[in-house]
Amino acid sequence: MNNNLVIPNHVAIILDGNGRWAQAKGKTRSEGHYAGFNNLDKLSEYIFEKGVQVLSVYAFSTENFKRTKEEVNYLMDLFTEGFKRYSKRLNKKDIRIVFSGRREPLPNKVLKIMDKITEDTTNNKKGIFNICVNYGGQYELVDAVKEIANKIQNNQLTLNEIDLITLNSHMYNNLPPVDLMIRTSGEYRLSNFLLFQNAYAEFYFPDVYFPAFTTEEFDKAIIEYNKRDRRYGGIKNDNQSN
Repeated sequence: MNNNLVIPNHVAIILDGNGRWAQAKGKTRSEGHYAGFNNLDKLSEYIFEKGVQVLSVYAFSTENFKRTKEEVNYLMDLFTEGFKRYSKRLNKKDIRIVFSGRREPLPNKVLKIMDKITEDTTNNKKGIFNICVNYGGQYELVDAVKEIANKIQNNQLTLNEIDLITLNSHMYNNLPPVDLMIRTSGEYRLSNFLLFQNAYAEFYFPDVYFPAFTTEEFDKAIIEYNKRDRRYGGIKNDNQSN
């Protein structure tokens, strides 16, 4: 990949297509999820090596609890294993790991692993790996507004102090805006992912299931990102009208 390419500061990925990848290969959905976790283990390290400062991934949405009990239980077991693996690899690279989402009703074994990883990596400085678990963008906004309202009620904040910076500071982890949002598997939906942070993101929808989203596929996403003209609602020059 061309070393002169601009690398986005914050990349977000919806890890979509594990089950369909497995089905296409005659495997179980559990095998698909395991393959996805293995892929993320290697891919996350590569993404930070390319110079990305913040990586957010959609590991489990609030709606995913609607899946079968067997699948949810398997995913919770996979989280306890996978998160520890990610921490072992990325802690050596000075990457901080944070988690976004509601804690209820995640099982205690998952919460304990999440809390330990957060504590173990809290002083790391070279990047942030934001894992969204039991996450929903609308719920994040609701929780932020509740926290702000509580501060106003307790005279810790005034109405005049509320702006976009204030709102963002009350999100789960006060992260910078997303620059590049990737959803694998060819689906064209945000699915309630980082709604506030994705306001001016560039979207990329590769027709590749996540277990097959390799480092080469990520390079393609960066190349496509560099073809985009990010105007943030403005115009590039006086000759453009829209």
